[in-house]
Amino acid sequence: MVMQQSIDTIANTFIAQGLSLGVVESCTGGAMAAALISVAGASRYFKGGIVAYSDAIKMRSVYVRESTLQTDGAVSEACVKEMANGGLVALDVDVCVAISGIAGPDGGTPAKPVGTVWVGLAIRHKAIEAKAFHFDGNRDAVQQKAVDAALAWLASLVWSTPKAPARTKTGKKAT
Repeated sequence: MVMQQSIDTIANTFIAQGLSLGVVESCTGGAMAAALISVAGASRYFKGGIVAYSDAIKMRSVYVRESTLQTDGAVSEACVKEMANGGLVALDVDVCVAISGIAGPDGGTPAKPVGTVWVGLAIRHKAIEAKAFHFDGNRDAVQQKAVDAALAWLASLVWSTPKAPARTKTGKKAT
């Protein structure tokens, strides 16, 4: 129910403001994109998603720097910010959400235990934000909670997002 309310808020706001949305997902493997397109009319604002599970795809598809992956790791504030910013470019959208985490059952460390998830949010011509979450449960539960948290966070922010500059069909800003 909460997820559906978040999706409805996102859809209504993005459509009303003429904004486009894209996602870049790692640990959720496309689940956020699937949730967004489960509602009729999603094509009016949702442009696409990239599942960037491996570090190589993160670097190649959404321009995450190798140095970020080596220094901070794939599950980090720096990485999701780069994923979200790279998604703005790769998907040519006004807003991009990125998710990277450790869904488990293995892969965790004392510093980054299973259930650690970072969500990044990039809004064209604005600062990029990121938020850390820690979820309990099995792999499916962590993935679902990550999607729910990302959707809820985006829904809470869209009310304050000003309309993006008008763009032509080629994607360039209208003058």
